[in-house]
Amino acid sequence: MSSCSSRALTILSTVFGACGLLLVGVAVSTDYWLIMVEGIILQQNQSMEVKMALHSGLWRVCFVAGSENGRCVASEYFSEPEVEITTENTANILKMVRTATPFPMVSLLFVFTAFVISNIGHIRPQRTILAFVSGIFFILSGLSLVVGLVLYISSINDEVMNRPREPEQFFNYHYGWSFAFAASSFLLKEGAGVMSVYLFMKRYAEEEMYRPHPALYRPRLSESSDYSGQFLHPESSWPPPKRGRSTSEASSDISIQLNQAPPAPPKSKTSL
Repeated sequence: MSSCSSRALTILSTVFGACGLLLVGVAVSTDYWLIMVEGIILQQNQSMEVKMALHSGLWRVCFVAGSENGRCVASEYFSEPEVEITTENTANILKMVRTATPFPMVSLLFVFTAFVISNIGHIRPQRTILAFVSGIFFILSGLSLVVGLVLYISSINDEVMNRPREPEQFFNYHYGWSFAFAASSFLLKEGAGVMSVYLFMKRYAEEEMYRPHPALYRPRLSESSDYSGQFLHPESSWPPPKRGRSTSEASSDISIQLNQAPPAPPKSKTSL
């Protein structure tokens, strides 16, 4: 059961990490984060005339209606006069969203690092620490991305709230599928991070369970005793092999025998 659970966590963390990496990569590289439409309301027949429509990403903006129809420009060129934008608030929105650009890039770097470390840990499961490190990188990637999303939304909301209300003009905006991909990748990366950390805990617990007790590998207490390490070393043979007598022991036995020899009887004196 434990091996099946570890295998399931390995597969799920890999799938979640790969999907999170793919989605955030697509979101960063495409330009459908924000879609805006701006125009005027005709009083004669109460119809709407679109003056400008665009979709923007982190790197460029593409116009789909208005005087700039069919043109895509990089985000950093909006201050140039040849780009015609209907109102100043719309231009401010496109400028302010650039403050959130670094966070998705950092998130993409973190999730790529986490995915590489995670796969190395799956190939070499004996390196338990790699699962923990990859989980931390997955979680950091998700946190970095959610900070960028919050900044992106707050920048747009601030400019929309400061926009003047005029009855003859209309303005509409909504978030595109690139933004949805980024939000979905946050959930996938956090899930991959949690599963990687849990996988590390399971592998570490299994290692501790099957690791022999350190007392079995203690050194022998004394080299002079044949029985001191008998129960500490189960692989040792019984009975212990007999040791050869050293020169000092042999000389000690000879001296004891000489000291214990009985003295010779005294000779009797004969009278002359």
